[in-house]
Amino acid sequence: MHLTIINQFYRPDVAPTAALAESLANHRAAMGDRVTVITGRGGYTGGEGAGGAAGSNPLVLRLWTPGFGKTSHARRVADYAAFYTLAAWRLVTMPRQDVIVSLTTPPLIARAAALHTQLHRGSKLILWNMDCYPDAAERAGVVKPGGVGARLVHAVNRGIFGRLAHVVCLDTAMARLLCGHYATINPGLPVSIIPNWENLAFFPSDARPEPWPEAGTLGLDGKFVVLYLGNMGYGHEFGTVLDAAEKLRDEPVVFLFIGGGKRAGWVEAEVERRGLSSVMLRGYVPKEMTPGVMTCADAALVTLLDEAVGVMSPSKIHANLAAGLPLIYVGGAGSNVDDAVSRHGCGVSLRIGDSAGLASYVRGLIRDPARLRSERARSRAAFEAAYCDRAALPLFDAAIDQAVHGHPWAHAAIDYARFDPPSISEDLSGPGKGPPQGVREVAA
Repeated sequence: MHLTIINQFYRPDVAPTAALAESLANHRAAMGDRVTVITGRGGYTGGEGAGGAAGSNPLVLRLWTPGFGKTSHARRVADYAAFYTLAAWRLVTMPRQDVIVSLTTPPLIARAAALHTQLHRGSKLILWNMDCYPDAAERAGVVKPGGVGARLVHAVNRGIFGRLAHVVCLDTAMARLLCGHYATINPGLPVSIIPNWENLAFFPSDARPEPWPEAGTLGLDGKFVVLYLGNMGYGHEFGTVLDAAEKLRDEPVVFLFIGGGKRAGWVEAEVERRGLSSVMLRGYVPKEMTPGVMTCADAALVTLLDEAVGVMSPSKIHANLAAGLPLIYVGGAGSNVDDAVSRHGCGVSLRIGDSAGLASYVRGLIRDPARLRSERARSRAAFEAAYCDRAALPLFDAAIDQAVHGHPWAHAAIDYARFDPPSISEDLSGPGKGPPQGVREVAA
């Protein structure tokens, strides 16, 4: 089988989608497919990425982009435009591919992939949806909801959905959002929920990583450490967490934030204003050091604004689960984190504003070591069952097989087109609020 994967970022770039694209490419090449990766030279944070070796499998075709990175919207758009133009030309001129798997960086790049399927009858297009546009931009206030720009993007998306053979979403809310917008364009289009993953080999169950060197200087011994590891961006919520830190001010609890992002400055200012000595902030650490960082933690914190549910899926949970850390999730229902907690019992899922619930959960783990050990074990079991490459890649194989051979999808839509896009405040949990009909649940 000839298979092409298209995404602007690819290893050794540090973008999470770069690692996922590489994992799928290597897996399918090992299965005997002839794999081509169309990616950019510019990095996620700017600069040049490494080139690919000619004649290799997978064959990595790195297209020129300005490499401006994410320093401004204008620079990001320039990178996107260059990659889109050159990728479209490459896809139009390359020999027929059996399958093209398109990620969503840059947004709408699947339209370039659709050109190939229009020229080559029988070529199948799978959308691996990581982000939802224009919804993400509308909810962030970047574009006017329902404005001309948003309507144009929806129109392009409708054209893309008309060419798709399969859709892969990251969580329940994302699947419901896309089904609500576009299901009528391609009735019966198979939709799978396949969470992102980490490589199992990077997190062996018997690993004993070297402790993080800085842990000893922070006075963490004897403390219950709640770890937030990664980006503190616009889509994340921290007021509830800081309120809980105030409630736990006199208890042996440390909230350790390691990373950066647009909201890191706000968090730091709030910590100082509130006098929260139990909240500590440190900058990013290299990925190879993250297992050591997690050895000093007792639980992992993940937050998501209600308006980000369905358009963002935090990728930090996979490593946290691999390390056996119970998840403390603060955000809307239906996200990938909420899915993980509800299906695997590996933590707690709280709504924004429930600082009392967060404080109570932490106190419960402190006072009941057996419960903490049990939840740690369930977290690791969840990683191995649903959030590592060994679990996720066979599910992708099934989606590819269905797209190529066209056999009926076991969980094909009956009338999932009835679903409207969920409102920002809609609760996706509870009776009758599971995944849309036609969406295959794959998490164990």
